[in-house]
Amino acid sequence: MTAAFSLVFDHQFNALGDRFYTRMQPEAFSVSPYLIHANPNAAALIDLDPATFSDSQFPLYFSGNQPLPGSDSLAMVYDGHQFGIYAGQLGDGRALLLGQVRNGRGEWWDIQLKGAGRTPYSRFGDGRAVLRSSIREYLCSEAMHGLGIPTTRALSIVGTNEKVIREKREPGAILTRLSPSHIRFGHFEHFFYTDQPEAVIELADHVMRLFYPHLIDEPDRYRLWFNDVVDKTACLIAEWQSVGFAHGVMNTDNMSILGLTIDYGPFGFMDAYDPDLICNHSDHEGRYAFGRQPYIGLWNLHALAHALQPLISWDESTEILATYDRILKHHYERLMMTKLGLSIFNESILIELLTLMARQGSDYTLTFRYLTEPTRWLTLFKDPKSAEQWLTAYLQLNPNLAQLNKINPKYVLRNWVAELAIRDAEDDQDYRMIETVLMLMQAPYDDHPDWDFLAKPAPEQFEGLCVSCSS
Repeated sequence: MTAAFSLVFDHQFNALGDRFYTRMQPEAFSVSPYLIHANPNAAALIDLDPATFSDSQFPLYFSGNQPLPGSDSLAMVYDGHQFGIYAGQLGDGRALLLGQVRNGRGEWWDIQLKGAGRTPYSRFGDGRAVLRSSIREYLCSEAMHGLGIPTTRALSIVGTNEKVIREKREPGAILTRLSPSHIRFGHFEHFFYTDQPEAVIELADHVMRLFYPHLIDEPDRYRLWFNDVVDKTACLIAEWQSVGFAHGVMNTDNMSILGLTIDYGPFGFMDAYDPDLICNHSDHEGRYAFGRQPYIGLWNLHALAHALQPLISWDESTEILATYDRILKHHYERLMMTKLGLSIFNESILIELLTLMARQGSDYTLTFRYLTEPTRWLTLFKDPKSAEQWLTAYLQLNPNLAQLNKINPKYVLRNWVAELAIRDAEDDQDYRMIETVLMLMQAPYDDHPDWDFLAKPAPEQFEGLCVSCSS
């Protein structure tokens, strides 16, 4: 072991006791894993020297084939409502938490391997992850961060040299995910529904001790904490709506207690604006369609409030939940006002624009990006005349066009762009497109003229890409 791998672990979650997890080692591979890509920006979060990426030990440590020095790996247990139905015990079926580190800035970061093998919570799964889903999460978590949206982060993808069976045999991979915490709404549901109210309290105290230390001595600390969870969740979903992001599987076990975007499965950034967009082909009833995300966020918070009854009365929770719509609406309006370069929110001009975009199928991201170039903007619409009428009314509001390209991204992780990186990786073992797309996602407001084509809607051969929960 080199000194560069000497991460300082502080196993706060492990200290809660074994009813919160199962301590176990990753399931080793029969052949040597290899590094596909690693992210220096994420490495900085845990004070890890990027020089370690070229160390022969790196893929061994970050695949689980060898224990990372100081780690104490475990699979977390939690429950969840899936597609609105209580599913009972779930848990980390293919992920292992190696532990928590505290960086030099005093920030807590979980290090988790995703695809590390079977756990007691795998049910009928193999505990592995495929390369395509690992690439998608690796790129999208960094894309969301580049947009300023709270998210888990991604450190590396390690190839396993083994095949994983899904609809077909696919190359396997391990994603190393970083997050201040991987605790979900479903953690609290597990202990509530298994009649362990003292564990609900213990878990809430753990979250407050690490992330809300200023509330510890407050007599109404649980109410103040839940109020913040509601606030963060409402603001997160407003952020999603503002950039045209659809999560795809907003089950309660996929909702972060810290208001982070977590568990990138069948997500999608929309091309043509469609409020009814369903990005998960397993979502047959459209429960998690783009336009329903604000409602589902509130539904999930109600499920969490139910599980928090050992801490907060239902009447108090209901009072706090009543603030959700106002918070989300206020944050969304502020974001959209900024995207339009307006100093005062104008509801009618926004509604007229979104209606125009939906009717004519204009590209969501580029419609806002091209506002600085009216002639180019009009080319996004099938009927430029009706679009020109809106544009005239908009320009009469004297928007600050000079700032718009610093606010409206040129690049988002469109499904077809991720697919380019996946195809090169799977078909040719060529990982250069991963590097390129990561660079664009980390600087999404910049021009990058050599890569203009990756800012455009899907070409014909990639139109209608849809993904499932299978990964």
